[in-house]
Amino acid sequence: MQLTPEEQAMLAGKEGKAKRKAMELLVALGAIYGADRLVPITSAHLSGVSYKTIGEGGIDFLEEMAADGKVVVPTTLNPMGMDGERWKEMGVDQHFADRQLLIISLYEKMGVEVNCTCTPYLLTNRPKVGDHIAWAESSALSFANSVLGARTNREGGPGALAAAITGRTPNYGLHLDQNRRATHVVEVEKGITKDEWSLVGHAVGRKLGACIPFFRGLGNDVNCLKSLAAAMAAAGSVAMFMVENATPEQPDSLEGLPVVKITRQDIEDTVKRLRTGTKPDLIAIGCPHLSEREMKELAGFLDGKRKKGDVEVWFCTSKGVWLRCPKERAVLERFGKVLCDTCMVVAPIEGKHKVTASDSAKACAYLPGLCSQKVYCGSRRELMELML
Repeated sequence: MQLTPEEQAMLAGKEGKAKRKAMELLVALGAIYGADRLVPITSAHLSGVSYKTIGEGGIDFLEEMAADGKVVVPTTLNPMGMDGERWKEMGVDQHFADRQLLIISLYEKMGVEVNCTCTPYLLTNRPKVGDHIAWAESSALSFANSVLGARTNREGGPGALAAAITGRTPNYGLHLDQNRRATHVVEVEKGITKDEWSLVGHAVGRKLGACIPFFRGLGNDVNCLKSLAAAMAAAGSVAMFMVENATPEQPDSLEGLPVVKITRQDIEDTVKRLRTGTKPDLIAIGCPHLSEREMKELAGFLDGKRKKGDVEVWFCTSKGVWLRCPKERAVLERFGKVLCDTCMVVAPIEGKHKVTASDSAKACAYLPGLCSQKVYCGSRRELMELML
């Protein structure tokens, strides 16, 4: 891999220990994947934020990098393991909270924006078509590659941080034109609703694994596309997809591509596979984080209604969206908690809850392993009706 004089200086430690360690990591990744060089990036998005997922080893790494490391491109964070202000209401203990706040302070010390969200593209971090970026959240990077037309591989947390500190990432994989071509055509049966795009994504991910699907029969609803991206990334490691007449990159030709059909039966089978529990004690909506429009839609549906039962309800969103929606928050708070900067998947819910209901196929795929939950997979409307 060819390095510029500036990159060689970073690797030699002339710009500090953090940049040297970051360059060592990037050079090693480049060697593994056969990159010819490093490419400049315009932004980074980091995973490895929740204390639940990174633990003490992750803190040790961040303390080492934060000693003299600073990010050199706009950089955002994934959700942490709790709401920074309402963690006691979530049932989070003091030790977890202290360690979580330390993690956030270390990222802040490095110049990272600490508005913790899996949907940074709805706020300040929205790359342009053709931008090279280094993003580590599976659903966000898939959305960036697909809907925004930016270019990123499926980065790990340390690799994305290394890229943010150096402003570079290895030139391989989805940074290259030849690796951004559709591999399958996916035809979605008529009658499958926008409420079910997350289930479509899970079915495609399970059927095809790592691929670049080209969808027919879908539209360009941004909220549905983020749900689709999240589900496919969780079920099949899909880092890029295309939608007919909706995404900036389209296939040059469909000749020879295998065609896969997603039917009503596939949707029903997906729900059965994901629904492992009944009678949820937690209803969690917002994986990926709720957008401003989704907050308004939820509030519009629930306004004037009364909650029945004592099931706990979480509406998860970013601080930025939270700030924009004071009226909607007031409505939703009558039914549950509007939580910022966190997500049911990376929060320590296993100490308090046993069955979690979600409309997110991504959450339903991860909750059994990460949070020891049985899950009740249902549409968003179905979950809201469980509250009434």
